[in-house]
Amino acid sequence: MKVLYITANPKNIEHSHSLSVGDSFIKEYQKQNKDDEVILLDLFKTDVPEIDYDVMNAWGKLASGVDFKDLSTEEIRKLSSMNSNLEQFMDADKYVFVAPLWNFGVPPVLKAYIDNLAINGKTFKYTENGPKGLLGNKKALFIQSSGGVYSNEAMKKYEHGSSYMNVVLNFFGINDISELLVEGVNMAKDGGLEIREQFNKKAVTLAKTF
Repeated sequence: MKVLYITANPKNIEHSHSLSVGDSFIKEYQKQNKDDEVILLDLFKTDVPEIDYDVMNAWGKLASGVDFKDLSTEEIRKLSSMNSNLEQFMDADKYVFVAPLWNFGVPPVLKAYIDNLAINGKTFKYTENGPKGLLGNKKALFIQSSGGVYSNEAMKKYEHGSSYMNVVLNFFGINDISELLVEGVNMAKDGGLEIREQFNKKAVTLAKTF
């Protein structure tokens, strides 16, 4: 199996609840699955183009019949990076996403990465019955840390991190999704260290069956 371990957090592991839990998971996973290939992808150290003027303009040119090699240098660079991210994602069998909840949503670089992946004919396609995901044989884990607690009914409407990722992955056809939601770390008197340790243990347990 090929596992893509995707992180979207600029902090060091010792200063990050999500990265600490993710690290506990992936280390145990590697112990349990020595023949699997684990690819580490730090989105803050990866070229993840946003959908901007260059990208939209390039897509428009290609749709009108312009050859790829006739695009501008910047357009070629951005589309090439987006395609590399897409091909790497499609080539994997399992995905582990690790991110904090920032201002009720995922970090911008993770949203940009998803935009690199959501390509018609690659991760999904349109049919007469609506869109259909093309990655139905994959599985995923989403690890998220948050300062508050958003899993209760009163706060659910503010949470657009794990809820967004579930929608996106389902859209791609991935329905086998696990979650580790490390909540309330900023509300804890010890800065969330006890909560982190509890989830480090949960991550190790989950890694044995993922």
